[in-house]
Amino acid sequence: MRNILTGSEGWWQQRLAHGIPAVSGEKDGQCTVTFLWRDPQGSEQTSAIKRVWIYITGVTDHHQRARPQTLERVAGTDVWLWETQLSSTWRGSYCFIPSSCEEDFPAAAFEGIVPEPMALREGWRKLLPCAIADPLNPESWHGGRGHPMSALHLPDAPPQPGWQALEIPYREPQCITWNSPRLHNQRRVWIFTTGDESPEQRPLAILLDGQFWAEGMPVWSALQAQTDSGELPPAVYVLIDVIDDATRSDELPCNAQFWCAVQEELLPQLRAQIRWNENPETTVVAGQSYGGLSSLYAALHWPEQFGCVLSQSGSYWWPKRETAAHGGQLIQQLESGWRCAKPLRIYLEAGVREPLIHQVNQRIYPLLQQTQQPIFYRQVDGGHDALCWRGGLLDGLTWLWKASFKQE
Repeated sequence: MRNILTGSEGWWQQRLAHGIPAVSGEKDGQCTVTFLWRDPQGSEQTSAIKRVWIYITGVTDHHQRARPQTLERVAGTDVWLWETQLSSTWRGSYCFIPSSCEEDFPAAAFEGIVPEPMALREGWRKLLPCAIADPLNPESWHGGRGHPMSALHLPDAPPQPGWQALEIPYREPQCITWNSPRLHNQRRVWIFTTGDESPEQRPLAILLDGQFWAEGMPVWSALQAQTDSGELPPAVYVLIDVIDDATRSDELPCNAQFWCAVQEELLPQLRAQIRWNENPETTVVAGQSYGGLSSLYAALHWPEQFGCVLSQSGSYWWPKRETAAHGGQLIQQLESGWRCAKPLRIYLEAGVREPLIHQVNQRIYPLLQQTQQPIFYRQVDGGHDALCWRGGLLDGLTWLWKASFKQE
């Protein structure tokens, strides 16, 4: 009787009422999570779908070097499902890739205790452009790689204040063009303000990968909500577009030319339009991945301009993943005794489910502690994931500014 009912309209409505993905059995800090997908082509008798791959950041993605996982069809129905155990503090994004092919990955992606990394990358690189968000999950967006993603927050995941306040009114950001003679390119830059009663007192925050925070996961209402609640001071936010992946890979990792251009070209252009507090002790550079590396690099080399660092999932393995065990460039410089000329405020964050990133952040944190105070380091139960970064972005800004802007 149960097999007959599974996949019926009533069965699906019942699942929707309880929430999809289904989360149950919270015990000893673990939850059973069941991912469900409804085949629009029906059962195996009418559908061409042979696989429904599931890409979960920090769980089944290539960063984990885990075997690719596919949902399984319940025979004779339109139901595909996959079940796993996750810690109750986990937060992450996921997507589905339905496929009419039986063999989307090279055989090496399934062989050995640890699958061959290039085989995993090859398979996911081919599949991810065809990814879809979970159509039964209302919280979805386009991720940093351009494909749709859906969100899952388990019961004990840290709160993300501000991100539920989607209806908060805010002043529309201004989008300008920055033409850079030094960098020989041009790009968009967004300027967003959360108050102008005392413009000369507003701190400045520079957000790298600005196109994502402006368009992929718009940050405006969250920033405004936290300002209205008194958690953040009225501020000026400058979001810098990366142009494209090739430019990003060149400009963000420890590139002096990029940061000289920001200081000598972009900031003077902005000063002609808007005022902020020029004190470096309140000026934040924020970034994720390459951007996290870049934000720390900028502050260490120009502390007279940038006194606050908000680094999330910083790529401190750079320039070579293969030699990360010996430390990336910044790690090696700090280990050799190189020191920043002035004290900085530093907020570091890394996911425990992004192995290489977590490893290098664990390594750079004690090195920074030797010379930089205060410094805050948070380990997040998640992967290389914007769904985690969005909470850390606001938490980091709050922590960096709290000493300078105490709310009444």
